Amino acid sequence: METNKKFDAVKMMREIREKLSEKYWKHPDILKQEMEAIREKYNLNAATPKVN
Repeated sequence: METNKKFDAVKMMREIREKLSEKYWKHPDILKQEMEAIREKYNLNAATPKVN
């Protein structure tokens, strides 16, 4: 395994996940607002559960 990596994608994703976790942990309302904005921007609908 190479030890002199210039870019470590796994480390970067862990850092991003940690920052987002800290941001939304105590403020789930902010997460909900940002998800709604994303849905509107990209014209997406929230997934609805399918009943068989």
